Amino acid sequence: MAALVEIPFEPPFSLEVTLKSGQLFHWEQVDFEGMPGFAGCIGNAPVTWIAQPDEETIVTLPGHEERAARYFGLDQSVSEIHATFPQGDPVLERAIAYCPGIRVARQPVWECLATFITSSLKQVAHIRGISMTLRQRYGESHEFAGKEFFAYPTPSALADAGESALRECALGYRAKSLALAGAAIRDGAVDLDRIEGEADEDLARSGLLELHGVGEKIANCVLLFSCGKWGAFPIDVWIERILRAEYRKRVKGAKLQQWATKYFGPNAGYAQQYLFHFARKTL
Repeated sequence: MAALVEIPFEPPFSLEVTLKSGQLFHWEQVDFEGMPGFAGCIGNAPVTWIAQPDEETIVTLPGHEERAARYFGLDQSVSEIHATFPQGDPVLERAIAYCPGIRVARQPVWECLATFITSSLKQVAHIRGISMTLRQRYGESHEFAGKEFFAYPTPSALADAGESALRECALGYRAKSLALAGAAIRDGAVDLDRIEGEADEDLARSGLLELHGVGEKIANCVLLFSCGKWGAFPIDVWIERILRAEYRKRVKGAKLQQWATKYFGPNAGYAQQYLFHFARKTL
């Protein structure tokens, strides 16, 4: 293991469950130094490889520790996050017990935004297929362990490709939204760096909502899964289902959003991820 380095973190963490929790779609199983692990591009940096030989050990390539820790949420204290949750909530407690090792990832903002634009009404396998096709056709190539990997295409690359070409990547009506979002970012109409750095969550959300095809759910996904705004609480069919079934919530839309954000607290998005994975796998 001389060529690998450990990443310090606070257990519990499950690399495999986090990768399969509906946040990330392009990582591939790759053995390295005789150890099974996962490899993928984080932004347009060289390929990152990461493995979990046991529950308390995470290893990666030298020089990749900080990037991987931030990406997989290993720089977060789960005990401090859990302390902000509503106490004595049996539903949330069951969800956490079901998948205690999930972390909320922090992806590159454009990659996260574009992926969720393309994910509307799609299953995980379809989202992965679209992501891999876009990467292979329009992303920059990188090599690792004798395999070729692709970074997510830049906004310019997808804007220049245009709606018609993107439709050929199985995007359907989403092709227009993706091309227009790429163009808005390429041309400076929307500044993702400013949105990511915006301390006011509502202002950051408003900036994302300026993009064609981006509604409240996608904006909240981007805030949560890339901007580090753990209070964002995306509501999709699974979350609405568990809130209705287990919390007896009959309100919808803005009222449901307001209730969930207030009830689950400053790290509501972390609670959302436990509930989402639990609902998707058990309901």
